[in-house]
Amino acid sequence: MKTLIFTFAIVLTSLFGFSQVEDKGITITVTIDNVKNDNGKVLTSLHTSKTFMKGKGIKDAETEIKDGKVTIRFKNVLPGEYAIMTMHDANDNKRMDFEDNGMPLESYGISNNVMSFGPPNYDEAKFKVEDKDLDLNIRF
Repeated sequence: MKTLIFTFAIVLTSLFGFSQVEDKGITITVTIDNVKNDNGKVLTSLHTSKTFMKGKGIKDAETEIKDGKVTIRFKNVLPGEYAIMTMHDANDNKRMDFEDNGMPLESYGISNNVMSFGPPNYDEAKFKVEDKDLDLNIRF
């Protein structure tokens, strides 16, 4: 009887061990192909309306630059409404640098490639994640 229970437990464990783990959510791939140079890194954040312009996003990435291009992937993103903010941290100090008059010294961009005077606006940058992977191109 002990042998039968042990055999059953091994078979059951094997079945669960070989079952595939399925990724939940969507992958958002962001490409930026106009980075001025390969100095520093590109910092990119995925935001909801609650986190936009308030610090860290719900997912953050730091990417090396190769020949003025970067590709960032946010995996397992649940359906919803989001915006992406990204910047070229040329001096690798982990923050945006500004001139004395308040203008940014480093390049930046947001989803939907909206460039307006003043700070980025969530309503202009937002996009929907539904049931398929997304490819976005952001320009600095």
